[in-house]
Amino acid sequence: MSYFADLILPLPLEKRFTYSLTQEEANFISPGMRLAVQFGKNRIYTGIVAEIHQNPPEVYEAKPIHQILDEKPLLTAQQLSFWKWIASYYLCSEGEVMRAALPGAFLLESESMVKLAKNIPSEPEGLNDDEYLVIEALQRQSTMKIQEIEDLLDRKKVLPVINKLVSKGLVELNQEIYEQFKPKEIRYVRLNPAYSAEAEMHALLDELSRAPKQREILLSYFSITAKNKKKLKVKTLLKETGASSSVLKSLIDKNIFEEFYEEIDRVTFSGEITSHEINFNKYQQEAFDQIQANFEENRVCLLHGVTSSGKTEIYIKLIEEVVNKGKQALYLLPEIALTTQLIKRLQNYFGEKVLVYHSKYSLNERVEIYRHVLDNSEKGKIVIGARSCIFLPFQDLGLIVVDEEHESTFKQFDPAPRYHARDAAVVLANLFNSNIILGSATPSIESYFNAEHNKYALIELNRRFGNVLMPEVEIIDIKTAHRKKKMTGHFSERLIEEIKASLEEEEQVILFQNRRGFSPILECNTCGHSPQCPNCDVSLTYHSHNNQLRCHYCGYHIAMQQKCMACGSAEISTKGFGT
Repeated sequence: MSYFADLILPLPLEKRFTYSLTQEEANFISPGMRLAVQFGKNRIYTGIVAEIHQNPPEVYEAKPIHQILDEKPLLTAQQLSFWKWIASYYLCSEGEVMRAALPGAFLLESESMVKLAKNIPSEPEGLNDDEYLVIEALQRQSTMKIQEIEDLLDRKKVLPVINKLVSKGLVELNQEIYEQFKPKEIRYVRLNPAYSAEAEMHALLDELSRAPKQREILLSYFSITAKNKKKLKVKTLLKETGASSSVLKSLIDKNIFEEFYEEIDRVTFSGEITSHEINFNKYQQEAFDQIQANFEENRVCLLHGVTSSGKTEIYIKLIEEVVNKGKQALYLLPEIALTTQLIKRLQNYFGEKVLVYHSKYSLNERVEIYRHVLDNSEKGKIVIGARSCIFLPFQDLGLIVVDEEHESTFKQFDPAPRYHARDAAVVLANLFNSNIILGSATPSIESYFNAEHNKYALIELNRRFGNVLMPEVEIIDIKTAHRKKKMTGHFSERLIEEIKASLEEEEQVILFQNRRGFSPILECNTCGHSPQCPNCDVSLTYHSHNNQLRCHYCGYHIAMQQKCMACGSAEISTKGFGT
């Protein structure tokens, strides 16, 4: 019986590609696993198994797979469904979703490697200069990448040279797959158990009497391990003794010390849990109860809470309830800058259950976080981060919080998939049958529309925490003030009064001004000509600090003109006010 696997490849291809499997492979492989497969003439890619079946492809003959990369699936069934939805909804291929969703270290790539063929003569004949250089280099090092041969010959097109050598039977081409993820390991050292008895110990110390540095390391080892029963890091031992690593290596080579490695996490929480109790005020409690009631009906909740109304405490309480049930929670934020403050608040409550995931983390750190979430370990119960978090392999997602849901940074613009994390999160919650809450002080129009049309539940928090008053907003009609001649320059009488009052109380004042430059227009008093941008057809703005006229649309700039560009008159002046 023939078996086949449909694979998603990390390429912008509309269709999945089918590869043939043996019966043993078909019995072992399951959807979500990674396979290395040949695609094209000599490239090897990592593909994700989407489906296993018995229908051969109609148009082409299915190739066998190259190798199996996982022992258990790297993706969950929900992730595969989610990828399919994103590809169809945001009009891209599943391969593009795969590139965005998986940390780069999981996407093993191949590189052509050139090595000498077996049993070739030590000095082959009939070679030109380039061919001779390549053979000579390969005799010194066993394999070379195509890139290294390009550098050696100082030319881009080296494939003809390699092809000639292949045809002469002097070199072989093969594909090598690189595993990019390297676990972080700590190097420890321990005394060989053969020297644990007292007699052997004294004999060893006598033997080392002619090597004082080695003896010193050994004595330091005893004094450190006597005080501290923990495993001893090589780094600590060298720091305490001030010895060089070569002295320690001699002891390892003599089999006096044994070295061993242990894998550790790169991302760890070292603080302690400081907050335990959340006390709601009356309005927060009402909002919390409303959210709970809507969650029971599986509705998406939009929490419209004014600034400082205590939305985060509500989120923390909801997350706590979900985590206590053994489920996972996802806290989405629009940008990395906001995560730092929130991480501290969440870690104060949940300690090391909080994992942070965003693009500023290294490849290896992202792989570790991915694995924690996939294993549903205690460490991966709460994930906080920016939009790419929706692609993590959640096992049992109970709650999604989308904070500041109105922010435009939830939208990915380039490259594909051009998804919106808030909308995708609603679909993700639906796949897991979990709850989702969208929070904002200024909800987006589309979310508010959905709430008003009963698609979402709307919960409002109109009071600030601790009964702090809302800021007072006053609108001044400048046209009337101009007519009554009550303006001081560009400022209204009321504004000047308030600025003076604030300064007298030694407070600060911020004036927001929605324009740039010193003056928006340069005009000739003789002919009325005003310099325009040749690309955008708008007048150029005068910037006094660098004496330039600039276009704020395309960046075109020229030096400030001393006379009119049209009539040559020196009577030119700036009009309008800038910053």
